[in-house]
Amino acid sequence: MQAFYKRYSKYVSNTLWIFSGKIIGIGLSFISVVLVARHLGPQDFGSLSYALSAIGIVAVVGHLGLSGLVVRDLVKHPDECNTILGTVGFLKIAAMGCGYIIIALVIGVLEGFNNIEFCLVAISGSSLLLLPSETINFWFQSCVQAKYTSSVDIISGLSATALKVLLAIGGFSVIYFSFVPVLNALISACLLIVLYNKTSEIKLAHWKVSISKAKELISQSWMIYLGSFFAVIYLKVDQLMLRWLANTNEVGQYAVASQISEAFYFIPTAIVVSFFPRLISLHKQSILLFNLRLQHLFDSLTALSLVLIIAVSISFQHLLPILFGAAYSGSISILIVHIWSGVFIFQRALFSKWILIEGLLEFSLITQGFGALANIGLNFLLIPKLGGIGAAYATLFSYATASFLSLFFYKKTRPVFWQMTLAFLSPIRYSFRAYRKFNGKLLK
Repeated sequence: MQAFYKRYSKYVSNTLWIFSGKIIGIGLSFISVVLVARHLGPQDFGSLSYALSAIGIVAVVGHLGLSGLVVRDLVKHPDECNTILGTVGFLKIAAMGCGYIIIALVIGVLEGFNNIEFCLVAISGSSLLLLPSETINFWFQSCVQAKYTSSVDIISGLSATALKVLLAIGGFSVIYFSFVPVLNALISACLLIVLYNKTSEIKLAHWKVSISKAKELISQSWMIYLGSFFAVIYLKVDQLMLRWLANTNEVGQYAVASQISEAFYFIPTAIVVSFFPRLISLHKQSILLFNLRLQHLFDSLTALSLVLIIAVSISFQHLLPILFGAAYSGSISILIVHIWSGVFIFQRALFSKWILIEGLLEFSLITQGFGALANIGLNFLLIPKLGGIGAAYATLFSYATASFLSLFFYKKTRPVFWQMTLAFLSPIRYSFRAYRKFNGKLLK
């Protein structure tokens, strides 16, 4: 046990910092969601969620699929840190700026430029212009220094929650709530810049933009980029399609359920981000040891997801109407279906890093693309008949197909499919192992 702690103390500590920041963030977010949802009601809350979903698509796409690649390159080539970060920052500024203009125009054409949804997108979407500052996160990840980014998340989250609470208590209309993401992004950007300048020897002023590095990164990341686009499509498109195929009330019901369900999606990311540099090193040293650690992580992530799914499904059947009010009673059945998508999200977080390490970027594109198409098709089929529950079933099926079932049909990913399958059995496997160990001690 002591040897384990010495070997992994840095990664465990980093994971705990990420968890601390995210758990506090979840608590703050949950309080604000309850207050805002109750204050606005399903109709206006649905309009706000619709706008934020549209912005969320652009935010993920604007990251250009560079996250894992940049961390990998910073670990492998620390001497090129200033060029890597400067180039990535430039690419993100261009991507986020173009994304903001495009999404504003699209929503304006679809909903009308005088519509409340367009105003919500135009205001909250300006936060995209501040998101390139998250490039600094890559540097902290490569150094396994989550305490800084977690501190930033906590402070910006507190500020955003305080503003939401004040707006809800003050009885302000929905338009004022669209300024919250802008405040959150502004505070995060300022704090990240300050912390980076204090902790890094390479200052922001020393960052360099390299056209050749930009071409190199884009040539490696374009498949991940498209994969990320497809991934966010089947993560966020359900609320957009509910607005188009049903109504904003249905969006509001679905938004409450999905926010509860998705609140736990940070957990696998926090764990995987912390262990990613270690996995890169193990892959170089020993494939056998790498696969062993990979199985341990799949087991842990899957077991944890199942515990959370069962706990949330049981508890929120009673808690949801108490917290959000009778107006959101329709969210219960949606949550019970949607929450099961979490097990595939947990596994996908690790699988996405495995893809990067093994250099199988094309498979990310194929699976995410198929998942997006499946989700859109099922949404068209199920939403008119079932509303929000239909969207939840579409999400669950598309996640299962893209992140698990599809791995069986490709020779190079089939071993990971079997690792995931074993992970589903991890509670039984570890229980049987513990029983045998306990029985062996009794026999002695």
